[in-house]
Amino acid sequence: MSFHHPAFLWLLALPLVWGFWQWVRRGHAVALPFDHGVQREGRVLRFLIHLAGTLPALLLAIAVLMLAGPRRPAPPADERVLNNIIICIDVSGSMGMVFASGETRFEAAVRSAREFCDFREGDAFGLTVFGSEYIHWVPPTRELTAVSNAMKYVRPQNMPPWMGGTMIANALRGCRDQLVGVGEGDRAIVLISDGASADFAGGGDRAVAEELARDEIRVFGILIGGEGQGMGGSLDTVSAATGGKTFVAGDPGALDEVFREIDRMQKAHFKPSTAEWVDYHEPFAIAGVATLLLYSLTLLGLRYTPW
Repeated sequence: MSFHHPAFLWLLALPLVWGFWQWVRRGHAVALPFDHGVQREGRVLRFLIHLAGTLPALLLAIAVLMLAGPRRPAPPADERVLNNIIICIDVSGSMGMVFASGETRFEAAVRSAREFCDFREGDAFGLTVFGSEYIHWVPPTRELTAVSNAMKYVRPQNMPPWMGGTMIANALRGCRDQLVGVGEGDRAIVLISDGASADFAGGGDRAVAEELARDEIRVFGILIGGEGQGMGGSLDTVSAATGGKTFVAGDPGALDEVFREIDRMQKAHFKPSTAEWVDYHEPFAIAGVATLLLYSLTLLGLRYTPW
């Protein structure tokens, strides 16, 4: 145990002196008719009276201790190691095609991604959309409402014409630039697309995989719909080299299962945190109340006759 203001502890000398005086003082002698008779000295009663007279000094000592701010180290708690995850979603025109149950591929991807973010509360999420170019819509943040609200307004049909292609390697490099600037925690990219990437050819997939692996950024790829099946090998190369995995989602149910699998692979880690000091007034408050009640009882008769 420690104190916030140890300088106040010198005031404990006051109740110590008060209590000592209570035991040694003689007071004013009063002669009574039976003083010269043969009576017992009443040592036990005298001891109890002196003890009762010491209770106010004890109350003062408790007040000084509370004024000094008692504290103790809090039980150590595990601190969550932050995961920085960028949701990178394809917004090319083909993502507007109907997927299942009336949802478009993009809407199904966004719904599942939003649920994934809510489930992983405590991690930092960012949102990047891409086509021929990429746009960092929301940087990695723990404020998940920023990501969820942004997903409501990002739509393939709202994108400019120059976003119509699919350049996955370019988007991954853009996400890498965002994650490299993050100061702490693990880093991962969840990329959702339905098309083959034009910039994976000629060893482009291996080149970007090496860059991401060097910076310890894991890539999880999700191929949604049917057009992207042919580019699975290239995305597999990237995900395997970075410690991630590529999934194929043929319907919304499968897409939800993919995010659950990613959650199991990108586990939350915890580390012991440094113990913090917290206020520790409870035992002193209880002792003070108990002493005050006991002293109040002694005033009913356990005292020297005032005259």
